Amino acid sequence: MTSGQMPKQIAVSGTFDDLRSPQIRFLEEASRLGEVTILLHPDEAVLKLTGQAPKFPQAERLYFLRAIRYVNQVILFSGPVQADALPEVPGFRPEVWVVGDGRASAAKAAHARARGLEYHVLGRERLKGFPDPTAPSAPSAEYSSALPATRKKGVVTGCYDWFHSGHVRFFEEVSAYGDLHVIVGHDANLRLLKGEGRPFFPQEERRYVVGSIRFVTQALISSGGGWLDADPEIRRIKPDFYAVNEDGDQGGKREYCAQHGIEYLVLQRTPSPGLPKRSSTNLRGF
Repeated sequence: MTSGQMPKQIAVSGTFDDLRSPQIRFLEEASRLGEVTILLHPDEAVLKLTGQAPKFPQAERLYFLRAIRYVNQVILFSGPVQADALPEVPGFRPEVWVVGDGRASAAKAAHARARGLEYHVLGRERLKGFPDPTAPSAPSAEYSSALPATRKKGVVTGCYDWFHSGHVRFFEEVSAYGDLHVIVGHDANLRLLKGEGRPFFPQEERRYVVGSIRFVTQALISSGGGWLDADPEIRRIKPDFYAVNEDGDQGGKREYCAQHGIEYLVLQRTPSPGLPKRSSTNLRGF
């Protein structure tokens, strides 16, 4: 796309149940082609296609997807669902249908031709790795436009090993206080604190997932040790505040903030309205 051209309208369709890094990487690569609209399968469509109810209800899947910085909009469509056809949504006119090569088919390609759509298949090689930006990533333009020109800087820390909608909600709430810098615990320290077998996902992958959320200004990996393993990063960022949820109010964080003149915020663990309360412990193996 050259300067001055309108971005192409990219269509992606699916259930996006139990959203993880491979699906986010797919959405990132799709966004390089234009503005991504996800046509999200409602609960009854998931049941019809798979024979099973989704693990996560449509409201929760919708909330999570709308928080991904690579997504322009999400439409929860209604109407008939076919495995090899792109749902038709009144008012939405896509130009490109993007699928992963594991879901590509001749029937999909024929359907795209019949509707006058480009048919783009993203191969596995293109989705490898977890890009590590060399500079802090900025919140989306839509989100940034609603923010004041001068913002405080805030940090949160954590494992973020089994990422879920509760984490997204926490980031959303904290970002209302200022630019959000998320410091993800490094692998060796998590093994020290939580034992062998942890983390479930390596630090680069956890940082990538956290950084994909539009409420996050910067995601980085800690380099210290113990409960305050983020100390080197906090000293570099020089935040105005350090936010935790009520479960995270431990490990000397309150005393650390008092010593360094950092405002300490403790937020209640409250899900987004209408969504179930989630915890990583309860979701493992779900």
